[in-house]
Amino acid sequence: MEYGASKAALINLTRSLGTRLGRHGIRVNAIAPGVINTAMGARVSQAMRDKLAAACPLGRFGGPEEIASVVDFLVSDDASLITCATIDVNGGM
Repeated sequence: MEYGASKAALINLTRSLGTRLGRHGIRVNAIAPGVINTAMGARVSQAMRDKLAAACPLGRFGGPEEIASVVDFLVSDDASLITCATIDVNGGM
């Protein structure tokens, strides 16, 4: 319950700050990653990892480089009109 509430709070904070700071040319966005192949994810049992991967429409976990590429995009001029957004990078989960 606390985890879900904290995620909802971050999404709301992103929208609030983006709305307030946009007039100053400051964009505020968030990235909501799914299961990413990191040391933290490696602590999850293989059975649970298999179950999560099977539930994912793309059938796999993401890599840190896939999160980094979204960050690169959001800080680029190509994303100059994007603010108040939460970008799901989760393979469809």
